[in-house]
Amino acid sequence: MKRALLLPLLGALAACGPDVAQNVPAPTTQTQQVTTTTSAAPTVPPAPQPASDGTCPYLATAFVAEANGQRVPKVKLSTDEPHPACFFYATATEVQLTVRVYVGDERVAKMIVNEAAPDGSQPASSPTGWAGGYVNNNSGVVYAVAKSDAAVVVTSNQKQSIKARRIAEEAIKGLKL
Repeated sequence: MKRALLLPLLGALAACGPDVAQNVPAPTTQTQQVTTTTSAAPTVPPAPQPASDGTCPYLATAFVAEANGQRVPKVKLSTDEPHPACFFYATATEVQLTVRVYVGDERVAKMIVNEAAPDGSQPASSPTGWAGGYVNNNSGVVYAVAKSDAAVVVTSNQKQSIKARRIAEEAIKGLKL
């Protein structure tokens, strides 16, 4: 008798099963997209090279001649954008002064300064808010400073750092950095 009661009950349950199952949403499998970004370590762009004759857009030739103490018969510019490097010549082939400007990634700006005036160089903090260093070597002096995402490096064939510093200050003023 128990079997007789169970069979109709199981039948009734089976009949209800599909209707109940139709009203319950089927579980969905959600895939979560994970985006992994890897950024390569910043690298210092190659040193600028003189490409064409021109006039430095942010530094007057007469100022460079007076500040560096040499006549400037020729100026060449690199192809760097938006600020070309300026090469001021002492003779037709000898560069007396170079001004390199970088604006972009803050880490790269600091790397450029550290490459030009590495640890152990004299500290530089002019103009106000800029930081870096200067170093004298057999061929002259390098004055390199950075602020935020900008770097300015002045390389002079003169030994006095004051000359390179004055030129860096004037370049920064002319660039409005």
